[in-house]
Amino acid sequence: MNNRLCEMFGIDVPIFAFSHCRDVVVEVSRAGGMGVLGMARMSPARLREELKWIDDHIEGRPYGIDVLMPTTYTDTGELKFDAERLFPEEHLAFVRGLLDAAGIPPLPEGERDAIIRGLLGELSFTPEESMAMIEIAMQHPIKLIVNALGSPPATLVEAAHARGIKVAALAGKAKHALRHKQRGCDFVIAVGTEAGGHTGTISSMVLWPSVVDAVAPLPVLGAGGVGRGRQVAAALALGCEGVWCGSVWLPSAQSEVIPEIKERFYAAEAEDAVQTRAVTGKPCRTLRSAFTEAYERPGAPDPLPAPLQNILWWGEGRTRVERVRAKDFLTYPVGQIVGDLNGPTSVREIVYGMMEEMLAARERLDNMFD
Repeated sequence: MNNRLCEMFGIDVPIFAFSHCRDVVVEVSRAGGMGVLGMARMSPARLREELKWIDDHIEGRPYGIDVLMPTTYTDTGELKFDAERLFPEEHLAFVRGLLDAAGIPPLPEGERDAIIRGLLGELSFTPEESMAMIEIAMQHPIKLIVNALGSPPATLVEAAHARGIKVAALAGKAKHALRHKQRGCDFVIAVGTEAGGHTGTISSMVLWPSVVDAVAPLPVLGAGGVGRGRQVAAALALGCEGVWCGSVWLPSAQSEVIPEIKERFYAAEAEDAVQTRAVTGKPCRTLRSAFTEAYERPGAPDPLPAPLQNILWWGEGRTRVERVRAKDFLTYPVGQIVGDLNGPTSVREIVYGMMEEMLAARERLDNMFD
């Protein structure tokens, strides 16, 4: 394709795949796109293992990393491992009582502290934690660093560019995209509210062209509701240079998602991807569950600020829920494209299917102008 981002990274198609799974990252890059590894759920030791595995399997194709470096957050320090001191009693009682009432057993008393410490030790949310992870990643042949929350620090942009690494950031508003441009980002990812994970409130159809116009001539990727070739064609028609996808990879054979959550994806409709602060403390689109619904009921506590709510759910909720695969409580960040995730597939099939449908959409439009 005659495309600036394809030229920037030496890739065949402008499909950028965000995933927490190394297998997805490798398969997308080997299929001609660009895999981007989400690092917010990894310890430094695990990150080294994951990047080494990617290097050994990606056959020299380019890949990137995605980090969380929010401008506003609560620094918990070592207290994130001490629920009794970190959280208000009301919030602890709410989550524990919710799971107790549903018959979900507590963690084994003798193993509880080790389980929670191990899980929470893999959360990287603060700029300091993310910078430590980035320093590890820079020891590998990464080609891209993406900040998913806020503008990247100028020092990071300078350090990346000095190593020939491109930098980008996600934006839910045109003014955020302009801030990214001013920080020196090489391109911007315009994320519509349809997307999974942290999103704003503006739809992709409105957001994409507004960001394209605001940061021109900087390239823009369209994100939010992209999982099919017609949506890729729409992004290109609206001025984007390509797309950023996350949810579409979740049902693939390579995905890290457990089978019980995949089954919930297959049965879900678009409106089952709800925007809530219940999971991370920031507006995050995730699969509707008994947990998210509990926070919508009268009398429920207001979710804690980030990352406290995230730590509360992971340490006091998710550990218990996933240990026994309590289906009604299982949730996972996913966009409204979940309504199209109807069954198992492979990453390569997804990439090729998107490109075939995009070309069919182009042919259909071309025929209208004959």
